Amino acid sequence: MASIFIASLTYTVPIARIDAVLEAHLAWLKAGHAAGHFIAWGPREPRDGGLIFVKTASRAEAEALLASDPFITEGLADLTITEWIPRYAFPGLEAFGG
Repeated sequence: MASIFIASLTYTVPIARIDAVLEAHLAWLKAGHAAGHFIAWGPREPRDGGLIFVKTASRAEAEALLASDPFITEGLADLTITEWIPRYAFPGLEAFGG
């Protein structure tokens, strides 16, 4: 059974450095979505980082996927991963389970 993890990225560099890698980061997110792993993502407000909801078979798989994020490989953000066990998902959010 798949687990859901919330990846919280916090930028460690000026936003101009983030913007320079944003296109590669978005392509990476879209590829992860196409593979069935990333079910939601977006920036935080204020724009100091973002969240990615990850669906994988294990924490190790989530960690491996997230380690390949261009923001991480370029050393632009810190990453915190939290396992989340949804108990309820609003209609339309079935990908989250619950």
